[in-house]
Amino acid sequence: GEAWSDVNAENLAPQENIWMQDSRLRSRMVREVQSRKPQALFFTGDMIMGYSTNFAATERQNAYWRGLMSALPQAGIYLVPVAGNHEMQVKLPSPDGGKPLKTSDGKCENIWRENMGDLILDTNLWNELTGTTIENWDINHTPPIGGADGIQSDQRQLTFSFDVGKMHFAAINTSAYRDDAHAPVHWLADDFSKAKARGARNFFVFGHEMAFTYRFNDKVKADGLDKHPQSDAAFWKLIEDYDATYFCAHEHLYHAMQPGGSGSWQIICGAAGAPFDAGPGESKNPDDRDFGWVLVQVRQSGRVTMDAYGFDEHFGPTKLIQSLVLRP
Repeated sequence: GEAWSDVNAENLAPQENIWMQDSRLRSRMVREVQSRKPQALFFTGDMIMGYSTNFAATERQNAYWRGLMSALPQAGIYLVPVAGNHEMQVKLPSPDGGKPLKTSDGKCENIWRENMGDLILDTNLWNELTGTTIENWDINHTPPIGGADGIQSDQRQLTFSFDVGKMHFAAINTSAYRDDAHAPVHWLADDFSKAKARGARNFFVFGHEMAFTYRFNDKVKADGLDKHPQSDAAFWKLIEDYDATYFCAHEHLYHAMQPGGSGSWQIICGAAGAPFDAGPGESKNPDDRDFGWVLVQVRQSGRVTMDAYGFDEHFGPTKLIQSLVLRP
């Protein structure tokens, strides 16, 4: 996640300000991912700068991101986009003249479907590229409007799930219209229950906002789902109940943690190009200023391992940042 660039980015060519993407960085990351030959890439949100009521600009940024990522399916890697707040929100003037208000907008959800809907989900293309078979995919299997999660807009192709063998994949929109920084816990609980009854053993959830903010220093404040502790606790209990793994972004860095000492992992993959959250000298961990991605491998036994790769802000050599066993 986190691919957008800042207009003040030092390594952004002037002509790229209109696109808000660093094509040098994106091209390298695409090549690096290709070299590991994964079957699929889940991109956990904030592909674009967005935030604008100039929806033509939003369309243009989406198109540019699609172009930069187009080498992946051509190389046999299925691309699954997951919605982030930059895609779902607009900035509006503050009533008191302070900082602009960021709020989710139903128009953004429609723009998402227009630009990303063909990827969510082309089952034939998935089967062809990955050599596996998607099952239990239904575009209408999404949190209902007015249901227990309080959803107020159409969430088709924003919150969805499917099975591949004994694996269950769920993507959630954590910035639904008028429901920012929440996970659809009731929908997910029902979705997980039915998947387990079908025989699913490994559960993977992809969302944008982290359930637990990584506090790389004592000045960092809660800025994810943990802004709403009660609903966040219900979400994480569900993750733990199913021994699931939660992949997210929102913070502009890579970090893996087992919140509360539980067996379930939260993996923050938010270092794909946006300005680092940890400024120079603000974190004792130098890898908090690495660009990166993670490679997950699921074995027939159900064992899940993960390798995090990346390179520093000076485009130094690619390195292995961390290796983990997510599930024995």
